[in-house]
Amino acid sequence: MEDGPEHGTPKRGGPVTRRRALALGAGGAAVLLGGGATLLGASSGDDGPRPARAGEGTAVFDPAQAAALLGNRARAVRSGDRAAFLATVASAPAAFQDAQSRMYGNLRRLPLERWEERVVAPQATDGETGTVVVRVEVRHRLRGFDRGDVVRTRHLALTPRSGTWTVAGDGSPHGFEDDPEIWDGGDLTVAEGRASLVIGDAPGLAEVARRLDKAVPVVTGVVGGRWARRVVALAPADADRASALAGPGQRLDEVAALAAVTPSAGGARGEDRVVISPATFGRLNDLGRDVVLTHELTHVATGGARDRTTPLWLIEGFADYVGYLRTNVTVRSAAAELRREVAEGRVPSALPGADAFGAGSARLSQAYQESWLACRMVADRYGEATLVRLYRAAGRNPEATALREVLGLTRVRFTALWRDYLKRELT
Repeated sequence: MEDGPEHGTPKRGGPVTRRRALALGAGGAAVLLGGGATLLGASSGDDGPRPARAGEGTAVFDPAQAAALLGNRARAVRSGDRAAFLATVASAPAAFQDAQSRMYGNLRRLPLERWEERVVAPQATDGETGTVVVRVEVRHRLRGFDRGDVVRTRHLALTPRSGTWTVAGDGSPHGFEDDPEIWDGGDLTVAEGRASLVIGDAPGLAEVARRLDKAVPVVTGVVGGRWARRVVALAPADADRASALAGPGQRLDEVAALAAVTPSAGGARGEDRVVISPATFGRLNDLGRDVVLTHELTHVATGGARDRTTPLWLIEGFADYVGYLRTNVTVRSAAAELRREVAEGRVPSALPGADAFGAGSARLSQAYQESWLACRMVADRYGEATLVRLYRAAGRNPEATALREVLGLTRVRFTALWRDYLKRELT
């Protein structure tokens, strides 16, 4: 008998996008949207960047010159010209130059099909130095894995120098935050398997790639081959960076891994990522690591991280069903917390709602176990193919409709059968 894994997958997050309201301030000298102020915020509703005039005697910001500067940076990354890339930040403080040097090295380690920066709009201008903070759209695509561009927002401070412009820093001194990226951390390692690409500065990346490679045929055997059958995993060494990469409001302190969706351009579907939480994943035994990675890979294959229709108990229960499928773990071991409650006569009266999967939920483990056993019951009673049909039907229809059309059951009857199944399997 194998011990059950330490569980941890939070409630699903939405596509990884950021919405933020920014307020600029610099003591009493700065005002927003005021002519002649030290910091001038960009007007809302701009169709694109336009020349922005700094204080008297300083250069006029020219978007075309800024685009040429960023184009030089992209060409340097593509061609491997470190000197040319670092020349674009030669006037920046030493700490920023060091960070940019590390970023360049990390970018060169990635199998990039595309990486570029585009000026979106000026955000603030320092009238004394002529420095302009610009919002930049960073697009990249990983060769062999991404079907579209991943889009992130960054801020760069550009300053005039000898008739041209150079990067003098980022937007943080002016209150602007950047979207996180894996290349902003420590020195990256890249492990590429047959069907996986694992990127990070945490140890053990080759092991993660092997486990993901092993999980791909397991997932495909259940859901079919109509998915990419390839996956990118991010494994940062820092827990806060892992949470940031997972998306706004996500905390991975007690979570081993999380399937997320990257932001994309023009409303495209985004790219799937599995974000691994370093400390929690490191505490799992071998079985736990396999189950968690197969669980998250199931979300990638089924679109669970972007699903807003299927009930959460079915999304998480189905992923656990696939995760445990090729293991020897017993039901009583894998559902130990729920087993204790059922043994005491505390059989749950209803399937878990979305709140039960939230961070800090007192019965988080039991919510996953209840959901897993609901899906396992469907597979035992009606067959695995019917479970898959139920999952897909629930993505198109209300839960009650899916249960009736696929299983011929009302929700009340389904719940009663599930409660009987819990008592039979756990006592």
